[in-house]
Amino acid sequence: MIATQYKIILPSNYDMNIIKDRVKNNGYKTDGFEDLKFKLYLITEKGENNNLQNSYCPLYIWKDSNGLNKFLFNGFYDNIITSFGWQQVNVGIPLIDTTTCNFNDMKYIFEVTKEISPQESLKNLKDKIEKDIPKIDNAEYVVIYNPDKWKYNIFYFIDDLSKVKSEKGVVYDILHIS
Repeated sequence: MIATQYKIILPSNYDMNIIKDRVKNNGYKTDGFEDLKFKLYLITEKGENNNLQNSYCPLYIWKDSNGLNKFLFNGFYDNIITSFGWQQVNVGIPLIDTTTCNFNDMKYIFEVTKEISPQESLKNLKDKIEKDIPKIDNAEYVVIYNPDKWKYNIFYFIDDLSKVKSEKGVVYDILHIS
């Protein structure tokens, strides 16, 4: 599997209804996309949920690279380039995935970023990461790591923001799940 995400930072006075309408009118177009396990249409709004900026940050989990290549190189990603300019697509590798079909009813994604410190061996690192993940009641999650930056991100699927009050991270509104 492969994870990709681009984070488009928008001006603080940007009308986020433009993004909401864009997703409402077009989000279904990635439903059933080749090799796509799921795509989350995510936004942050300045002043909401302690967010400091407006952003549009779709997160994709791909079963294989064929669908990702099709998305990037067969014109689908051109819609992002045309609307928002050239964006860096962050790539990571899913390490832990506890998601089931039940996450379709969730309203939010809560993202926590952690460092992978230099160490003598990476043997059993997955077990260590899994043990150290902050647990959030009934939250399914995906852990994605990036060996280029030696970081990992935990994306929790939540429906109640009170569950994350003591944790530090970014809260995204989910507009659509493909």
